[in-house]
Amino acid sequence: MSTAKVLVVAGGGGGGGGWGGGGAGGYQYNSAFTVTAQAYTVTVGARGQRGDSSNGAGGNGGNSVFSTITANGGGGGGGGANNGSGGGCGGGGGLFADGGSGSQGGNGGDSDDSSRGGGGGGASSAGNGTGGNGTSNSITGTATYYAGGGGGTPSSGTLAGGLGGGGTGRGDGSGGDGTNGLGGGGGGGDSSSGYGGYGGSGVVIVAYTTTEFNHTGGNDTGTNGSETWVKFTSSGTLTLTDSASGPANLKSWNGLAKASVKTINGVAIASVKSINGVE
Repeated sequence: MSTAKVLVVAGGGGGGGGWGGGGAGGYQYNSAFTVTAQAYTVTVGARGQRGDSSNGAGGNGGNSVFSTITANGGGGGGGGANNGSGGGCGGGGGLFADGGSGSQGGNGGDSDDSSRGGGGGGASSAGNGTGGNGTSNSITGTATYYAGGGGGTPSSGTLAGGLGGGGTGRGDGSGGDGTNGLGGGGGGGDSSSGYGGYGGSGVVIVAYTTTEFNHTGGNDTGTNGSETWVKFTSSGTLTLTDSASGPANLKSWNGLAKASVKTINGVAIASVKSINGVE
């Protein structure tokens, strides 16, 4: 039985155009997910829409999916005096309003006074005024934070987004966008002169044992020790083919032990580069 590491992060919620920061996309990680040689449909969640000025609420991010693993889109930040939306991580509450609940991460922050809105929840912590922090993962060999919440809108100045691509909340303009490919929530914006920030789009990364499979698909790929990782920043298909069918791992051919096989289809076995298209 072959296993792979799988990281699935949904799209972050958009910040409110007045007060609430967007919640980060849901964060799902499995270090030993069973995989076989087949084609897997990969869905990468879209960014949540920003809230417009005049206290518009931010939109939820889109879900990301790999096989049976689904990460839920982040909740949008509350606009005006409205609560933040629930999602993978909850959106921050509008002025004097509550944050949304996080199903796969932190809740959005509440707003208890007129000085700020609530920050969006992150994968590792709830929002406060600032966005909740995301979670660090080294599936590619480089430690990277994913799924940080967006900062809420302050009465003046800025409130930071969480580690993992959370956008900055701004009291005197538009909120910062969440980072695409990290699932960060958008920052809250000024209700009178700015917009909320867009959420960041999600990501799916699969790392399989290099000697077990070959692959096609993905937007980026690389190696980390004994593993090959494949990153999807847009939806597509990951096709795994069993490398055990290649010449290097050939055990027998037409019932004969490999040591007894001198040629395959008239070609010396030492010169065979692939069998049925598989190296």
